[in-house]
Amino acid sequence: MPKASPRTAPRRADAALQSLLTVHEATLSNGLRVRLLPNAQTPVVSLYTFFQVGSRNERPGITGISHLFEHMMFNGAKKYGPKQFDRTLESNGGRSNAYTSNDMTVYYDDFAVDALETVLDLESDRMRSLRISDSSLASEREVVKEERRVRVDNEITGMLDEELGTLIFKAHPYRWPVIGWMADIENISRRDCEEYFRTYYAPNNAVLYISGDIDPKKTLALVRRYYGDIPKGPTPATVLDAEPAQKGERRAQVRHPAQSPSLMIGYRGPRASEEDTLVLDVIQYAMNKGEGSRLVKSLIYEQQAAVSVMFDWGWRIDPGTIVFYLELKPESDPQKSEAALYAELERVAKEGLTERELQKAKNNLRSDQLRELATNTGRAHALGHYETLLGSWQELLVLPSRYAAISNEQVKAVATKFFAPERRSVVTLLPEPSAA
Repeated sequence: MPKASPRTAPRRADAALQSLLTVHEATLSNGLRVRLLPNAQTPVVSLYTFFQVGSRNERPGITGISHLFEHMMFNGAKKYGPKQFDRTLESNGGRSNAYTSNDMTVYYDDFAVDALETVLDLESDRMRSLRISDSSLASEREVVKEERRVRVDNEITGMLDEELGTLIFKAHPYRWPVIGWMADIENISRRDCEEYFRTYYAPNNAVLYISGDIDPKKTLALVRRYYGDIPKGPTPATVLDAEPAQKGERRAQVRHPAQSPSLMIGYRGPRASEEDTLVLDVIQYAMNKGEGSRLVKSLIYEQQAAVSVMFDWGWRIDPGTIVFYLELKPESDPQKSEAALYAELERVAKEGLTERELQKAKNNLRSDQLRELATNTGRAHALGHYETLLGSWQELLVLPSRYAAISNEQVKAVATKFFAPERRSVVTLLPEPSAA
């Protein structure tokens, strides 16, 4: 009997995950999607707001505006003025943070259940009436510029990642960094910010996850009270994936003061919604999770071709990137280290994984998934992440059966497809002496 292909793999809901999750869903008249996850084990709550906007939604001239807005959202609104958001939340025993990625911007709060109504008031205030002033824009612009200097301009991995993005992508917005180009950061205007806020920070472009010791009926009533009158925004423009097929290897060199050379090698991967994405998850875990993984054993311990190796594969709405990062010894030959990595990738394409590697990777994927769902904040983040990327949090429930069905034949087929030499882009860091 032939093995199931990726497109006919079973999609059974996992009983263990179903027993962990009770989700009450609603959508307000203004388009805000609400997901409530009651959990009465401890009197604490996590609230996540997922806005479907990231660097993918930007354009030349305003790159970095999504990340800049992450900072702007903490600078006061109509009811709670400058510096009042964190002050009010922390005085109620809570804490907050946020992050921006290629595809989404996420704000989250952790707090005692007694502060739920206060937090809903805080969060709805800044969604409804964020204060955008010339002074707050100027202040946060300088903060972001300094962040870029630290994380990109003076950080080796940041420099290489930025260079790699421009090699892998020629047309898609993924080609610029999430933090944006420095000239764009310097020139984003208040008008740009106001237009961006109206379009992308509207309730119809957001999903609200509340996880913890809550009564779903009472909590939904509070959400309607605080968010229900926020007006809809215009429908965001569709992002076109016009990226042409890569027809050959692409290369770049970066020269920077450093003690040793390093390599960053990237391949364009699939969309989060494609079956190949799950196969790549398995390959990533088998090849680079733990000291006993294949790349660590081969490149670091046996061949001593690198002092560290990273295999980074993250889901994105459009085809994303598979990235390998190798830190080398000062006397290393980058070409030999490259060849050692390619030999391992070719081995997977030809031979696949051992049964032990395959099962270990599946076990670790399941363990990490269950571990994330063990906390209120982990549940809210995981479900919101899947909903933003895949359209429904319920996709989470079928992941275990889909991972379990992945075969070695699929591993070989996906490795052959995505690790082909003509699909790779390579950035080499060559050390140069630092200026006096």
